[in-house]
Amino acid sequence: METMLRAGAMSGYFDVARRAGLNPVELAQEVGIDAAALANPDGRISATAACRVLELTAEKASCPTFGLRMAETRQKFGTGLINVLLAHKRTLREVLLAAAEYRHLLNEALAIYVEDAGETVTIREELVVDPGIPTNQAIELAVGALARHASGLLGDRWKPRSVHFVHQGPADLTFHRRFFGCPLEFGSDFNGLVCAAADLDYPNPAADPELVRYAESLADTLNVAGVDSAALEVRKAIYLLLPLEQATAERVATHLHLSVRTMQRQLGLANTSFTRLIEEVRSELAVRYMNNPRYPIGRVSVLLGYSQQGSFTNWFSARFGMTPRDWRNSHLK
Repeated sequence: METMLRAGAMSGYFDVARRAGLNPVELAQEVGIDAAALANPDGRISATAACRVLELTAEKASCPTFGLRMAETRQKFGTGLINVLLAHKRTLREVLLAAAEYRHLLNEALAIYVEDAGETVTIREELVVDPGIPTNQAIELAVGALARHASGLLGDRWKPRSVHFVHQGPADLTFHRRFFGCPLEFGSDFNGLVCAAADLDYPNPAADPELVRYAESLADTLNVAGVDSAALEVRKAIYLLLPLEQATAERVATHLHLSVRTMQRQLGLANTSFTRLIEEVRSELAVRYMNNPRYPIGRVSVLLGYSQQGSFTNWFSARFGMTPRDWRNSHLK
């Protein structure tokens, strides 16, 4: 089952590409995206193809901030049923919860997790697409759009403590610093934002509970996931929870508001299992973290859920045919 996203998630693509002197229609067609579907905010396009067109366009435009420049065009929540629903929620926390609940109508590839840590919270975002597909521009767009929406909701009160990206940053961070207005960390453990816990519960002055209830009554009839989406949802949860050492069947099921038995039954109907998905995600994250020379191998071991580095080495050697150190030496020359 191909992972899809609502074309509204690519808002700003045509304008930013044209400002860079490129033909966005030709670029979309080059990666197999129907330009008409891309121009329709309610159209559905492949998440993998969307990531590819963002990387292709950034490369052709020699613009490493292309995704973030798209996010800059987002002044407030856009039009459409789901955006109306989100814009009138009472708090940013409720917006994030609703975005997760109605993910099938927004972006099936995007996973969001709010990690409370006393006075601060970490909002983690992951894009789960086909292995090997670069997502730097797409994840910067996603994190940037979240920051813009938070700013639209909270106004001057929105002051994130820090912004994090797993990938390495460009040589010139001027645009990133101006956009986010807070410390940046590239090569981080996660993609997302750290902000004050109080910001998530600050009242939204534009909240309209009646309008939200009406929008939810319409959205609920559309927010139906197929059997095949179960594996994707579990995979996304594992991506978020594995680096936090919380990717057990029980914690993943709780994150998805399911019992373990129901989750396992749904995965069986999709011809997979929790154990198989854990192995797949661990392998994909292993490549990501091992490609980052800033991470000692012991740190990679912990991020992949191994408290003992020896156990990680045994798993890695069986999976990749060489020790972690040999792999890194051969890939980071």
